[in-house]
Amino acid sequence: MSKKILVIRFSSIGDIVLTSPVIRCLKQNNYEVHLMIKEKFLPVVSANPYIDKIHFFKDVSSSIKLIKEEKFDFIVDLQNNYKSRMIRVFSGIPNDGFTKLNLQKLLVVWFKIKSILPKKSIVDRYFEAVKKLGVTNDGKGLDFFIDEEKVSEKIKTFPTPYVAIVAGGSYYTKKIPLSKLKEICIQLSDKKIVLLGDNNDRKDVEDLAKEFNNVINFCGEINLFESAYLIKNASFVVTSDTGLMHIAAAFKKKIYSLWGNTIPEFGMYPYLAHPESKILENNNLWCRPCSKLGYNHCPLVHFKCMNDIDVSGIK
Repeated sequence: MSKKILVIRFSSIGDIVLTSPVIRCLKQNNYEVHLMIKEKFLPVVSANPYIDKIHFFKDVSSSIKLIKEEKFDFIVDLQNNYKSRMIRVFSGIPNDGFTKLNLQKLLVVWFKIKSILPKKSIVDRYFEAVKKLGVTNDGKGLDFFIDEEKVSEKIKTFPTPYVAIVAGGSYYTKKIPLSKLKEICIQLSDKKIVLLGDNNDRKDVEDLAKEFNNVINFCGEINLFESAYLIKNASFVVTSDTGLMHIAAAFKKKIYSLWGNTIPEFGMYPYLAHPESKILENNNLWCRPCSKLGYNHCPLVHFKCMNDIDVSGIK
């Protein structure tokens, strides 16, 4: 009988996609793999064949109760915040987590000493949590599985070739600004472009679709599987540090990733993406990185970390 493993990663899209190699390698080592996430992120993993059962996180006490009822053999904590640590401690189940590097990241934000960060992806750090289980990285990269039944014929039959540009982002200081998106659209005027993002991004970029005949605005119109479908079939992807960037990496797409207030050295860069992928960033700023996450505005107003990125090589 295979041992029963619970992987904890509550959120968000990109972070959950980054756990996929651990999930796959656990399953390939004949473990029964369960995953605990927040319910709104179900589409990220609902089609993943390596997951035996998905549980929704509501609160710490109900999670501990569930764990005891399910009789797990081991907990793999890939969230590693105070809630997941409470679950680990009070469940009484053997467990392990990964090194989150919050202190090191804060020191980099405060003092800009990038050398204190390990030169490795967070994916490789995630594998620290399964060493006790004898599980190692198979080197095959990220997974994202599309539920074809939830992809409309309009998207399935959308004509190629085209370039996918991700207009959204979790924070303002991680999003590609409208002026830079316009510059990229001019740069790619000979190509069809699809814009991807949620409903909050739609109004921000609707003028681009009006100004450029080659630009189609899908922001807020399609679901996650449809966005992933368009990314999978794109010639290449232009994106900031977003969940869709990691989905593009899962499909081994050529990615031009633009980095604003955060830096790739934090370990969240596109993992094992297409070898011609490029990271575009402004390394000439004393103020960058200004946060390990992001802000709703540039603290110094100028937003040069994004506004001054050279996009002339996107083609």
